[in-house]
Amino acid sequence: MAVAAVQSTAHTDVINAINGTAQAKSSVQEMSDRFLKLLVTQLKNQDPMNPMENAQLTSQLAQMSTVEGVNKLNDGLAALNAQFRASQVIQGSSMVGHQVLAEGNALTLSNSVAMAGVELKSKADGVKVDIYDAGGSLVRSLDLGKQDAGLARFVWDGKTADGTVLADGNYRFQVTASAAGKSVASTTYSLGQVLSVALKGDVLEVEVSGLGNVGMGQVRQIF
Repeated sequence: MAVAAVQSTAHTDVINAINGTAQAKSSVQEMSDRFLKLLVTQLKNQDPMNPMENAQLTSQLAQMSTVEGVNKLNDGLAALNAQFRASQVIQGSSMVGHQVLAEGNALTLSNSVAMAGVELKSKADGVKVDIYDAGGSLVRSLDLGKQDAGLARFVWDGKTADGTVLADGNYRFQVTASAAGKSVASTTYSLGQVLSVALKGDVLEVEVSGLGNVGMGQVRQIF
């Protein structure tokens, strides 16, 4: 057996294990056993007139140590990720039953009261909220006046401009904000109750009444 061939096989086996390109994934123990067998064979078949140098032996052992270290690190990270995912669900479950402001433009009128919010990217000279019924008809416009950058909440009493009381139910709203005649970017938020929480991939989602499933990153406030 040629020394170079055995050494090349050992190197290739270790490199494939590190890069994850081996066709069959072996356990760390199996990988160690295979490496040691190759190394012993290499030592037995080396040229007595040109024995392996200490540097070569140290290099191969270091490669084996690297493979084991990478596998142990991956196992540790996988365990931490599993614990983190479980803790996300446990922490998220405490939100069930609470009211939240989450991204959306739904407006639920209950007992003649509806609340929602708008977050402005910058200060606005004027902010107007248009409220529409399920058929798309404009039923009320609210003037919020001047608003600083940030979140501004508003409450609608369920009445039209002429004082007519509308039935409880689902409505939607649209916000228009401007400063010095230019539009101000904004994000609308709806108020709803958290019905359940679930993990979708690595993202924790909450089911909000009137909105459906939204990511935790879309939740602005919890009450």
